[in-house]
Amino acid sequence: MQKSYIWSIPTRVFHWLFVGFILLAFISADEDRLLNYHAIIGYAILILLAFRLIWGIFGPKYSRFKDFPMSMKSIKEFQENILNTNQKFIGHNPIASYVMIGMFITVFIIILTGALTLGIQEGKGVFSYLNSSFFKEMELFESLHELFATCLILLIVAHLGGILFDKIFHGKHETLNSIFNGFKKTKEKEIIKLNIYQKIIAFIFLIIFIGFLVFNLLQPKNILVASSYKSTYYEQHNELFVSECAACHTLYPPNLLPKRSWIKLMSDLENHFGDDASLEKEDYSLILSFLVGNSAETSTMEASVKILDSIKNKDIIAISQTIFWKKRHNEIDSSIFEDNKIKSKANCKACHTDIEKGLIEDENIKNINDFM
Repeated sequence: MQKSYIWSIPTRVFHWLFVGFILLAFISADEDRLLNYHAIIGYAILILLAFRLIWGIFGPKYSRFKDFPMSMKSIKEFQENILNTNQKFIGHNPIASYVMIGMFITVFIIILTGALTLGIQEGKGVFSYLNSSFFKEMELFESLHELFATCLILLIVAHLGGILFDKIFHGKHETLNSIFNGFKKTKEKEIIKLNIYQKIIAFIFLIIFIGFLVFNLLQPKNILVASSYKSTYYEQHNELFVSECAACHTLYPPNLLPKRSWIKLMSDLENHFGDDASLEKEDYSLILSFLVGNSAETSTMEASVKILDSIKNKDIIAISQTIFWKKRHNEIDSSIFEDNKIKSKANCKACHTDIEKGLIEDENIKNINDFM
């Protein structure tokens, strides 16, 4: 067996950056406060994919897509000799080639659907302009994003399974070691070398990738994650609403309840959650008109749309009684709401620091560990 150098440094660096950033993407996916980081990680992976596409066309032997043995003849030959210790495929075998291409395509779709979800559902990023048009379909894009993420997991499992199989049955080729040091043992010796153009391509993409990460560290709220929603200063719109409502509790944005709920809540202010919050007739009319005119039906924000959908025609006047609120907070221990810093489920501003400005931005949610 000959020691062949088949994976260049750029190929190996891409592989481990790709692995690392996909892992970071999965880790950050379930934490609302990390949504912006999750999005930036996705765009970083897109840069890696762009490099791999160019590298697959202009890169060295075995890294080029045309060198992937993907013909039916190659697949049949591989299947017939799958347990043969003398493998003829120096680079990727046919099955690994299909899995690899499948991963690249799936990751691209995940990034695309993720960017659309961020724009349509959260009103953030380059597709934020679609929020006002497609906000009613926001769950569709989120579901597609999650579906393809699941497909990626299956492809990763297949990839790892192939590595394990190769380690057990074709261990003498040292395929696993090759992605670390570039060398694989083959029947005939192969030594790949990068030409000047390939080195330039690799260098340019490395600079772009590092520059992208540095830029996002220095400008964390850039166009890729910037929100289209702006703070609302309610005292400028209805000073009475602020003075009467915020005097006793969190100033709940009108867009967090539908018209039906606001009308029902305002109709019984004498028994307002155990207190008498009665108003003069004129003040009552002004506040009710403001609440109804800015209710959930008038908003395209995710919280507004989902609260409206979860209430439907039910007589619910407390946000914390909605299905949406319960699902979003189901992992929080009930004792947390009894903490002296929170005291009640109704104290939204304890965690949502921007709620009294009409926003519930994920990155502004306090870490629940601060209350433990």
